Amino acid sequence: MKFLDRLEERLIAFLMASATLLIFVAVVHRYAAGMPIPVVQDFLLKIDLSWSQELCIYMFVWMAKFGAAYGVRTGIHVGVDVMINRLPGNTRKGYVLFGLLAGAVFTSIVGTLGASFAWDVGHTDSTSPDLELPKWIVYLCIPLGSYLMCFRFLQVAWAFGRTGELPHHDVAHVEGIEAPEDINPYAMEDNLHPADLKEGDAK
Repeated sequence: MKFLDRLEERLIAFLMASATLLIFVAVVHRYAAGMPIPVVQDFLLKIDLSWSQELCIYMFVWMAKFGAAYGVRTGIHVGVDVMINRLPGNTRKGYVLFGLLAGAVFTSIVGTLGASFAWDVGHTDSTSPDLELPKWIVYLCIPLGSYLMCFRFLQVAWAFGRTGELPHHDVAHVEGIEAPEDINPYAMEDNLHPADLKEGDAK
């Protein structure tokens, strides 16, 4: 499972970094090519980067699909659970499991429809305007990202059913920096953070 986690993280990081770098290069190229500098302007005008915008769009779409699955695994997605946290243990557990399984069903439907669509497009000669990539490659992010997200929903639901714990993401945490105090925001009595099941709640 750790291999899949690392692959997911590295793919998202690669797509984000590559798209950002490509946008930067394209913008610099566009402005530099407009400067009347002998030899340099002629050289830059011969470089065609008209495809960069299309590639960046595709990279961000792929990053968003896999980033959504990463968000389910790490608990980044926003959820309104103030009322859910006030329910008794078993009732709350049922609602949370229902929400997770509903997410799994929805993403599996989207993945299946996306796979069917990509399969149909793959039997045509449809290509992208600038890169002339086969369109089925572009649309492949829908089934892959959706099925991965479905798997993450099931993974979180299984872990929650066994331990009563949901994945938490502390937005204030920065890697490599130690917190001044050991404060657990998810143990605070404010009903504003996802709360784990306590032993007494299940009764």
